[in-house]
Formats: sequence, C-alpha cells, structure tokens
Amino acid sequence: MSCPVMTTGKRFDYDLFTIGAGSGGVRAARMSGSYGARVAIAEYSDLGGTCVNLGCVPKKLFVYASSFAADFADARGFGWSLGERGHSWAQLVARKDHEISRLNGIYERLLHNAGVDVVKGRACVIDPHTVEVDGARYTAEHILVATGSWPRMPGIAGAEHAITSNDIFHLPTLPKRITIVGGGYIGVEFAGIFQGLGRQVTQLYRGPLFLRGFDDDIRAALAREMRRRGVDLRMNINVESITKLGDDGGYRLALTDGSAHETDLVMYATGRTPRSRGIGLEEAGVTLGERGEIVVDEHFRSSTPSILAVGDVLGRVALTPVAIREGMAVANTLFNNKPTTVDYEYIPTGVFSQPPIGTVGYSEHDAHAKAARGRVDCYVSEFRAMKNTLSGREERTLMKLLVCRDTDKVLGAHMLGPDAPEIIQGLAIALKSGATKAQFDATIGLHPSAAEEFVTMRQPRAEVPAM
Repeated sequence: MSCPVMTTGKRFDYDLFTIGAGSGGVRAARMSGSYGARVAIAEYSDLGGTCVNLGCVPKKLFVYASSFAADFADARGFGWSLGERGHSWAQLVARKDHEISRLNGIYERLLHNAGVDVVKGRACVIDPHTVEVDGARYTAEHILVATGSWPRMPGIAGAEHAITSNDIFHLPTLPKRITIVGGGYIGVEFAGIFQGLGRQVTQLYRGPLFLRGFDDDIRAALAREMRRRGVDLRMNINVESITKLGDDGGYRLALTDGSAHETDLVMYATGRTPRSRGIGLEEAGVTLGERGEIVVDEHFRSSTPSILAVGDVLGRVALTPVAIREGMAVANTLFNNKPTTVDYEYIPTGVFSQPPIGTVGYSEHDAHAKAARGRVDCYVSEFRAMKNTLSGREERTLMKLLVCRDTDKVLGAHMLGPDAPEIIQGLAIALKSGATKAQFDATIGLHPSAAEEFVTMRQPRAEVPAM
C-alpha cells in the first residue's frame, strides 16, 4: 500500500485535523506542523490527555509523596532523629494542580509555536473529511483520532458509589479505609500510594495473582512485599454489590465468597476502554474491534483511508511513549515523505508500585511459549538491598534475566526493587540491540549498586520443563 504525502492544494481547511490533545495527538500535530502542514487539534478538556492530567504525571507525584513514610521509618537506622510528622492531603492536591497547570501551559506554547490551531470543544466526525466541534465544521485531508481510553466500571448494583482513578486526584479528603478493586498496574500503584499516606488499604482481585501478563516471579514477589507493608491483598475474589451505609458515609461490599467488607471509599481499577464510540467513526466507515478499538494498518490508517488513529484508542500498548512514537510515525508518513511504522517488541515498562517494577522483553512464560520454544535459561538474583541492612527493613530485591539457549540472546530483563524503572530503561537499549548473555557477562559492574547484579549472574536456575 502506498503512503500519501502532503498535498499542496487548498481544497480543505487543514491538511490534518487531530481529535484529542493527549500525548499521541499533540506529537503528531506538532511534528506535522513542523513539516509545513496546516494543522488543527481539538480538545474539550485540558491539554496533555490522561497522562498529564489524570494519569502518569499526577500519579507519580503521589507516589513520591507516599514514599516519604518509608523513608521516615528507615531514617532511624542511619542515625536520624525525627519529630512529629503529619501529612496534608489538601496541600498535596493543591501542589499537584499547580504543576499540572504549568504543564498545560507548556503544551499550549508548543502547539502555538508549531503553528497548530487549538480548537476547544468536543469533536465529532461528520464524514471522511469533515469534523464538527460544537457546531462549527472543519474540513481536512486527513483526520487523526487520538481520543485515548476511559476507565471501565462494573455492571453491578451500587456501582454508582464507586470512583475511578480519574476521580481520585480531586478528592477533597482522603478517608481512612480504602478498597481498590482490580489487579492491574493502576490498582497496585494506588494501593501503595494510599498505604504510604497512612490509610488502611484492601485490594481485591478476581484472579489468583494480580498484574496478569507480567513475569510470575515478579508478581509473586510484589504481592509478598505489599503484604509486608500492610496492604490487605485478597485474590480470587470480586464484588457482587455495593451498599451505602447511611448518610454518615461508608459502604458495605458483598463479596463473591459470601462475606461482607466495609470501607470508606471504593475505587475501581478494572481496565480501560478505547474512547471511540459516539463520535461518528462508524458512520464514516471506520471499523472498530470488539472492545471499541480502532482497527488500523501498519501506517495507522483505518478502513476509511483518510481517518487515522494513534494511542490508547487502538487498544494495543497503552503507554504514553508508545502513543508519542505512533504520532511521530503518522507525521513522518503523511508529511515528511518517510513512511514509518512502529516496532512494539522490547518496550520497557515501569510499574510505580512500592517497591517498583521495571521490565523489558518476554516474561518467563512467554519466553518458553513464544520466543524460544522452551529452550530458555533463567537467571535469578534475590537479595536484601544494602540500604535495608541499616534500616532494618526486610524488603528484598528480585532481578531476573531470560536467555535463549540456542542464540544466547537476552529475551527478557525484570526487576522488583528500588530504582527498577530507572535501571530497566538502560537495559532496554541492550535488549533492543540484541545483546547476548555473553555481552552482559563481559560488562564490568558498577559497585556498589543493585544494577550490577544484572552483569554478575552466572548460573541459571534449574531447568523448567518445556511448556
């Protein structure tokens, strides 16, 4: 399939009209503008999308805030004497809001400097070349849909009493007892945040072990450490209904094991759904998948060639850097005469749980089943970090390498422990470049650091039968 390049005619108002000013949409709009395209971007809410306003950025700020609890506890082991301590939720929210406002200003300036017109309001696709925003119509050679995703809520009685991660950033107060339903990365991250801020946290997950899709050893180790910190993890259980307990607040959850659980706040983190419905896509001939994801080709064009899509609305890899890379690919393909695709293999991922996870490449299960047909060597190192020896903290770090026995190529690197996401980013370059275990072994470690364990593991774990 040939790839279109920028047209020079003025048949349309714009060469590109982007719906959604999140990470992918903004990057596509900015780059397209820099290549000389006439670009507009529509957004009904704040600029920056979920990541900047209701996701990665505010969540990471909350992780920082909550981690001080452990730092205070560890300080005595290093000779520090600390006085009375307290935390103001209202002050944290206010500081967070100030930072998000600053970032929104940066996004607005970046778009303005790239010559992109920002149209405020809800956009709807009228036909393959027309978009309507609050009654005003705009035509474009290409329409890019970058509308992201939205938290999914359960169809149970009393679901209206629960909140999602979208709501948590603006709560006026943070109650004492909090229950999280769901076992994805959002759920485990907020469990750590709330526990670190001194709340009683219960996390419910319908399966046997949370973080499905991550390496099993890492999942089990995180569950152990979260329980050690005081989070009440309950697996193989779900909520049947939610009942409000009078006007003074509080809720009773009827659980699938027949028991009841009382809490002050219920937060659902049970997945997200692509935001593709109700904006005219299907009427314009765009094919959607079962979950509402927009079906696109390798150059992000939908079944209606003039309509493209990037980011979470694709239902592929819901990560901000992935959406940004997809947006860059669209701009290069359409307006830089450089057809570009995205390679989704070896994407590094961080889970800002407490302790955090960093991972890149295949899990042990997938390495056996998909990458090397069972011929996999597994190297594991588990230890108590140096900092914990003086603090008295029992927390343990886990590191893991998966190596193809036939090629010696490193297929996966996984870590649970302090600074895991920072360490894994560097290893992602090595795995993306096809590094072998011999090259890891030939690399001199940086001592004393946890990261050096990745280049000092010499003996594989006892072989697991091929799957």
